[in-house]
Amino acid sequence: MKSWLNFSFFLYLILFRGTDVLAQGLDAKANPPNIVIIFADDMGYGDIKALNPLSKIETSALDALVAEGITFSNAHASASVCTPSRFGLLTGEYAFRTPEAARGISGFAPLVMQENRHTMAKFLKNAGYRTGIVGKWHLGLDWVTKDGKPAVLDAESGHSNVDYSQPVGAGPNDFGFDYSFIHPASLDIPPYVFLENHRVLDPGVILTTEVYPTRKENTEFSWDKKHSNDQAVYWEKGVWWRQGEMSPSFRVEDCLDEITGKGLAFIERQSADSPFFLYLPLTGPHTPWLPSEEHKGKSGAGLYGDFVMDIDQVVAKVKKQLERQGLLENTLLIFSSDNGAYWPEEEILLYGHDSNRGVRGQKGDVWDGGHRVPLLISWPQGIKEKATYPGLVSLTDLFATFGGLLNQEIPEGAAMDSYSFLPVLQGDTGFVSRTEMVHHSSSGMFAIRTQEWKYIDGLGSGGFSYPGRLDPEKGGPQGQLYRIREDPYERENRYADYPQVVEQLKSQMEGIINR
Repeated sequence: MKSWLNFSFFLYLILFRGTDVLAQGLDAKANPPNIVIIFADDMGYGDIKALNPLSKIETSALDALVAEGITFSNAHASASVCTPSRFGLLTGEYAFRTPEAARGISGFAPLVMQENRHTMAKFLKNAGYRTGIVGKWHLGLDWVTKDGKPAVLDAESGHSNVDYSQPVGAGPNDFGFDYSFIHPASLDIPPYVFLENHRVLDPGVILTTEVYPTRKENTEFSWDKKHSNDQAVYWEKGVWWRQGEMSPSFRVEDCLDEITGKGLAFIERQSADSPFFLYLPLTGPHTPWLPSEEHKGKSGAGLYGDFVMDIDQVVAKVKKQLERQGLLENTLLIFSSDNGAYWPEEEILLYGHDSNRGVRGQKGDVWDGGHRVPLLISWPQGIKEKATYPGLVSLTDLFATFGGLLNQEIPEGAAMDSYSFLPVLQGDTGFVSRTEMVHHSSSGMFAIRTQEWKYIDGLGSGGFSYPGRLDPEKGGPQGQLYRIREDPYERENRYADYPQVVEQLKSQMEGIINR
């Protein structure tokens, strides 16, 4: 009898270890934590001083998050560019399952999510949360147009056919957000407007070139000029944006401050009586690199590094607002980025600053620099000790983790690529939530990683680093295989040495893609 009781207890530990939130004396269902996700745009793991002692950027607020909570040292966005990464975060699903969401889109693109799509916001709203999004959307909007045709920008004139006086037909409020204050896309992509609950503020648009000169007297073109045409504003490396329509009161240099202010105002409207969820996707440090006067020239990584210091200050302001209202203790504060930094070798050599610390490639690439991201989670009431988690995690996994935390069942068919890492929040840094992950580059090159290997289904970076794609040589490798545990920089292609591993991983990858 005694042996049976011991076995039962052992079985209980196996089944329920990591799913019982009461393990830390918390009843998250009875006292659910607030959730705030601060989502940087194009920021690298190595920008944060506490994660990279050689960083040329001071990041005191982010360093404090590292000291207070859990650092995920092997976290990855579900794709290496904006739109598919954001789709993955909010839906818990790889974006390549929805073709419209699988690539970067313009500011005039229609919604990339189906009308009945379950999102993290909808899930939390159904769990009793007040929900809000403030910042960069970049998942499409159903614009109303003057001619009844799909929204389109005339690149030559800079004008579109959008009727900005009309509310959009569909947007973030249709996917679980009670409140929305958004910029449609990246800050170098028109239209340059804010929408509050689907209505454009200050809808009498002008052209950006009516306010900003296209060139300055000392303008010198750099490696990023390839992203803009002769009509675009281009002042110097990293300081450029495409020509297009803009609200008369909109100022590109003030956008981050506007978003931060609206995010703080949303928090100010909350109380401890009801939990809230704030998704705060920032427009920086994506181009244009327009740091505040307070931080200009203060980093050792140029305008980009100065702009990262502004992002760090946003984190400090959010924490201070939460603390002021007595909400910080029971707030799950999450910081991450949508993809790796757009930081080529030229910038590493110029500044001695490795934005994507210790990995190959940059934004857009299928190499790790494209999708490895910082992921920091702080929760004073729930996470008592600083820790680093080395296990594999995707940003898609936040969805299932919230479900486990709140003991709420995720709707059938939703978040199919999300795996809960709740036990890690409870202190179990040996927990394994996933054993493989599929990566997706800006040009649609796929890869799969396991704990030991990374297989890439093609040659080249698949993204912004040269060469983007290479044709196989006769008798040469058709793809790339790296023993990632021993070769994290992806230097030695072992494709020809391990044909069985290639075959197995390719089959495994295709099975996940076609699931």
